Amino acid sequence: MQAQRFEQKYLIDEDTALRVRDFVQAYLELDEYGEGKPNLSYPVHSLYLDNDDLRLARETINGNKNRFKLRIRFYNNNPDTPVFFEIKRRMNNCIMKQRGGVRHDAVEWLLAGHIPEYAHLVSKEPKQLISLQRFCELTQQICAKPKVHIAYLREAYVHPTNNSVRVTLDRVVRASYEPTARLSTEMKNPVIPFGRDVILELKFTNHFPSWFGELVRVFGCMQCGAAKYVEGAENLGFVRARQRSEALDDLTPDLGSANLSTIVLPKPPDLGTLSSTAR
Repeated sequence: MQAQRFEQKYLIDEDTALRVRDFVQAYLELDEYGEGKPNLSYPVHSLYLDNDDLRLARETINGNKNRFKLRIRFYNNNPDTPVFFEIKRRMNNCIMKQRGGVRHDAVEWLLAGHIPEYAHLVSKEPKQLISLQRFCELTQQICAKPKVHIAYLREAYVHPTNNSVRVTLDRVVRASYEPTARLSTEMKNPVIPFGRDVILELKFTNHFPSWFGELVRVFGCMQCGAAKYVEGAENLGFVRARQRSEALDDLTPDLGSANLSTIVLPKPPDLGTLSSTAR
């Protein structure tokens, strides 16, 4: 398990993003994957897994303090490059990740329920196998399957000597229904859940850097939720948040203060049915 990390997210416009870029470059270095790329950005693709009831999406919408997401991250269509099975877990305000690099040709085999082995990995590190085993265990426990493909362009800045601080700017976030593990960068009829807004993420492992506070103040950033998978699922019509009634709150006070619940919706007919039940 990765050391705990904290994340703060903000939605900003492109003009502000360009000014944030100039500000951040005084403290951090451009991530190597963005060097020489248009707009200093590289493509990121994630295939999110969930069950037919969209349990993981609903846990985020309902504000559950302890929750996780399952995703397979990839960066191109090259079958010789690894893909990464990731568990992103939130425990209160802390983010923890487990990640295992997997051979491209092992993805469908693993998602079919077969036991992970070292032969499936690109690295023989024991922690990689442990991460992959845990991913497969959780997938089977909740009967998770591929649901939504998320893609975006990421401009990232890192600390020159360690991973204690990281800043990312994510643009052109797209989401499309994907029920298979084909892991192609091509998307069918994607939606754009955040429009032209840029997602700014401030990430740190220990103390909130003082210059983060200055950045937020100078550019008037307002912290918000910006969960790409959940926003994509909502825009695709898979799930939506609804207000809980005050009467229900009185009957179920232990559910917390969030005045939201969720319903799973049937998908548009041209895309098939995501969920077996409509709520």
